[in-house]
Amino acid sequence: MSGPEDFVSRVLGVVDSIPPGRVMTYGGVAAQLGSRAARAVGQVMARYGSDVAWWRVIRASGHPPIGHAAQALPHYEAEHTPLLRSAAASTIEADAAYRVDYRAARWSPPT
Repeated sequence: MSGPEDFVSRVLGVVDSIPPGRVMTYGGVAAQLGSRAARAVGQVMARYGSDVAWWRVIRASGHPPIGHAAQALPHYEAEHTPLLRSAAASTIEADAAYRVDYRAARWSPPT
């Protein structure tokens, strides 16, 4: 039987398996589950993701979850996640101040 609870637990399981310093996109997590439901992954993370390493799931642009750039940065720095910083970014636009170097930090679970 496959229901909403199963999808939630599967999403959280994938996120929990991402190693420190590595990231996956919302779409990457969905693809790992055989789904194209990146937005549903985002909803799961928004509702249930506080107990897992939520900062390891990023937007396709490399930016951290919307509204969480300031909270995510210390985690990225502690885990030595490769970051790209923008010298021209204003402090008002925290999302524009940095992004994860997705090419360097991307993680794909073993199949």
